[in-house]
Amino acid sequence: MVEFEVCSRIGREPRLDDIRLAAAEALHLRRNAVINVIDPSKSVQPTLSGADAHCHIVHRSIDARGDVLVRYKVRAYYSDEPYEEYKTPDYKDVHESEPVIVVGSGPAGMFAALRLLVHGLRPVVLERGKDVHRRRHDMAALSRDGVLNPDSNYCYGEGGAGTFSDGKLFTRSSKRGNVGDILGQFVDFGADRSILIDAHPHIGTDKLPRVVENIRNCICEHGGEYHFDNKVTDIERLDDGTFCVKASTPEGEAVYKGKAVILATGHSARDVYEMLSAKGLDLEAKGFAMGVRVEHPQDLINRIRYRGQWEPGMPAAEYSFVELVLERGVFSFCMCPGGILVPSSTEDGTTVLNGMSNSARNSKWANAGVVVQIQPGDEPSEYKAAGAFSLLDFQRDVERKMYAYVADFRKTNPEVNPFAAPAQRMIDFCNNVPSHDLPVTSYHPGAVSAPLHELLPEGIVKRLQEVFPLLNKKTMRGYFTNEALLLGVESRTSSPVRVVRDPETYQSLSMPGLFPCGEGAGYSGGIVSSAIDGVNCADAAAKAVLGA
Repeated sequence: MVEFEVCSRIGREPRLDDIRLAAAEALHLRRNAVINVIDPSKSVQPTLSGADAHCHIVHRSIDARGDVLVRYKVRAYYSDEPYEEYKTPDYKDVHESEPVIVVGSGPAGMFAALRLLVHGLRPVVLERGKDVHRRRHDMAALSRDGVLNPDSNYCYGEGGAGTFSDGKLFTRSSKRGNVGDILGQFVDFGADRSILIDAHPHIGTDKLPRVVENIRNCICEHGGEYHFDNKVTDIERLDDGTFCVKASTPEGEAVYKGKAVILATGHSARDVYEMLSAKGLDLEAKGFAMGVRVEHPQDLINRIRYRGQWEPGMPAAEYSFVELVLERGVFSFCMCPGGILVPSSTEDGTTVLNGMSNSARNSKWANAGVVVQIQPGDEPSEYKAAGAFSLLDFQRDVERKMYAYVADFRKTNPEVNPFAAPAQRMIDFCNNVPSHDLPVTSYHPGAVSAPLHELLPEGIVKRLQEVFPLLNKKTMRGYFTNEALLLGVESRTSSPVRVVRDPETYQSLSMPGLFPCGEGAGYSGGIVSSAIDGVNCADAAAKAVLGA
């Protein structure tokens, strides 16, 4: 196998004959050799029998360093070289099989449930929130009326937090499992085939709910179960090694039993951490990141990233960066080109923001989290006595501070949404001066001018004030502008708590048979890495239950 690149102007796909000629040269074959070209982003693959070789497009990215080009990475194989293509897993009928309880229906829970079907085990999925359709009504009430349902919102509900946050599928966690299998299953359930080769694949908030629903339908058709509005309140390991899981529902308490529990509750389930701590499970504080949501006009980001070459029809430009400032990483997080800002609070009295984009990425705004790395020990001294909960308490208090500022403002402006965001223009923030007015924002609950340089923790303020002008000088001239709006707070980047597990068996050290999983347990970050962790935990649970 050899790898080579083929480039084309944006909007013009390379001709198959150009790829064949490049493959023939890379494999040292004659120019007229018969070579099949496989493009995974296409549903139909014209192939010829008896070909001398075959090649596969594996990666597609935009390069705007000079002329705007699309770069295709291609792998070429001689006809006798093996190439293993993705195959849809064999989901077994599990109507009469041994149950395994899966707590949470985010990417870790969903892909754990799918993997359990492969092993012939019956997943019983418990979700505190609602299905994707009913969940929309609660999110609309939050954005429009400032009414929060603590169990059904942008973080809780079918599909987890990622369902209404663009559906970004970029990950660097390839060593943990097969990213291609995860992307392939997403395509099986309705995602666009372009995610198989795009450098930064995404599904889109408008399309991901249908994909999530298709996954649920597959699980249920094969004998698995989904139980919405089931908030887990207790997990007990019985003397015989089986588990009794209790959940509160609108009808009262429900009880579920199984030989293993996969715990995939997401990064915001504080009540689950408290329940586990009360039962004596090992928890530890874990680093996370906190900062602001930064919103620019999308056309400004297009001009910066495409170096003035942007034309209608080109994709909305995105950006990413990592800088080391005062011995801590400062980086962009969950960048949403052509996106909007959304409220992500999960409890009253807190203000949290996130971003999302539809598949077309066609809004007039670009937003990204710009956050500062926080390690255990970075929190103020008054939090250290909380042990494993020290960073979680610190996170919550910053979120409360944001909400309290707006609550005070509402005393004379009662028409303002309670979940409006404290906001400040970028240059004003760096100069420690209030913004007398604010640009129009995509954030539906609205923004209130606020001194974020006073509301945010000092260590975060100092690093953000250094990085914004630095970016303007280094890589993104024009980024540092008062057209940019900072909104607080971006704090749910990952879990500030880790549920300790054995690295080999994936089981809790304190409760064998319990498999802490995904972002909420502190072992992943993002949709794909969480899905991979779900698969790994399902494999480990199957080994424990089936003894093979």
